[in-house]
Parts: sequence; C-alpha cells; structure tokens
Amino acid sequence: MIPQTFEYTAPQTLEEALGLIAGGDRKILAGGMSLIPLMKLRLATPGEVVDLGRVSGLNGISENGGVVSIGAMTTHHAIETSRVTRAHCPLLAETAGHIGDVQVRNVGTLGGAVAHADPAADYPAALLALEAQIKLISAQATRSVAASDFFLDAFTTALEPGEIVLEVEVPAEDQSEGYSYEKVPHPASGFAVVGIAARIKKDGNRIAMARIGVTGMGAHAFRALAAEKVLENGGSVADAAATVGDGETPNSDLYASADYRLHLARVHAARALATAISRAS
Repeated sequence: MIPQTFEYTAPQTLEEALGLIAGGDRKILAGGMSLIPLMKLRLATPGEVVDLGRVSGLNGISENGGVVSIGAMTTHHAIETSRVTRAHCPLLAETAGHIGDVQVRNVGTLGGAVAHADPAADYPAALLALEAQIKLISAQATRSVAASDFFLDAFTTALEPGEIVLEVEVPAEDQSEGYSYEKVPHPASGFAVVGIAARIKKDGNRIAMARIGVTGMGAHAFRALAAEKVLENGGSVADAAATVGDGETPNSDLYASADYRLHLARVHAARALATAISRAS
C-alpha cells in the first residue's frame, strides 16, 4: 500500500509550523501512528504534510501549582514512565500503558492521539475523568478547551483550521484519590472495544467524588454522569455501573454488537470502580 504523492515539510520552530498550516490545507504529522496508515490506505490524501518532530518545546512533562502540563509531542512511553505523571497523574500514566504496543508507545504522541480523536482511543476517557484542559494554538491566538467540550464526534474535535494541540493540562490528583483504567482491547488492533477510566475520592466510607470516562462505546468518549451521581449519592458500585451507557447509542461492528458493547462497558465499569475505591485512602 503506497500513499498518494505528497509534499513534506519539517519546520524548525513553532512559529514556522503555525505559518505553514495557517491556511488549513496542510496535514500535521505528530507521531504518525494514525496518519501514516490512513495515507497508505488512501483514506487520507493530503497534498502536503507538516512534520512537527523537529519543532522544539512541544514535548515534556512538568508540574507547577497543582497542574500537570504535558507537551503535545510527548510520547505515550514518556507519559507512562514519567515520575511526574506517576506521582501526580497516575490515571493518565496507567492509561498510556494500555496504548498499542511498545513500538507504538515509543513513537505515538499525546497531541496526535488527542487531535485524531479515534472513537476507540484510550486517552479521551482518562482526560474526561481527569477534567483536563486541551491548550490549542494558532498563528493568531492561544486558547484552552475543556476535554468535555473538545471531543465532538468520531474523528471530530473542537480544533479550528490552522490550530494545533500545544499541550494538555491536568489538575494534579489528590494523593488520597483512587484511580483505574480498565480496557477490553481489540485482539488485532489493540484499540479499546470499551475502555473505562475511573477516579474516586472518599470521605470516610462515603464516596465524595466520582469521575468516570468511557471510550470505545460511542462516536466519541463521554462522562458517565448518571453513574457518578449514583456513587456520590451513596449508591452501590453495581447500581452505578448499571447506568453506564444510558442515553448513548453504542457502536456495533463485526467484533462487538451494540448490546455486547453495552454489557462490556457495565462489567468493566464495575471493575474499574472497585479498583479505584480500593486504591482510595
């Protein structure tokens, strides 16, 4: 499989890159784990590709004032193994470890995965549960979009023409929080048939805060708000898990029917919540 002929540009600075994409007709190349396969299948046929790999300042992980900032070109492996994410954002580190295989995690990037917005991607569930902010930049301005407003539909985000993902900002998790990412991987692709990201904070024996992100089940990741309310109102894990997917239209494909996906989501929501509760101090 050979892609259609295209031009290739590798800018050295962020300003140069933003100038190149200002017209909105060039395609950004980050890690290439999604774009290159699409180009080989000719499902994507850009006339020019702008490679961000040589642009400095787009990767790295830091924590300041209770916020973890992760550059768009930071690899999945770096997020999985970083001392900062493991200490202050362990849910995201755990989620990164579920992505693809070692080769993919060493090349694929957070920004590329977020911008691609595959309905079966792992990060969106965690970013929703973490109430993350996606920082976007263009040649004209910089803005932040809440993860809950960023993922709009299958492969569709709040990115405007000429914008790229600059970094992702995640509030540092409280040390007393429990967390878990549970996933049913597709046996061939490794993408999530269903993935559940859970955060729990306890007040004694009561669940004071619950955040549940779901991916793989619908056109885009979503928060299981009804399940969160059940837990925060004193309901059981089983009762909360039974509401996951209410009001959503589950995906159906050759591997998993809509009913089976809904069943998987509820089973794995119960497992993720049980693990998160057990980890909460």
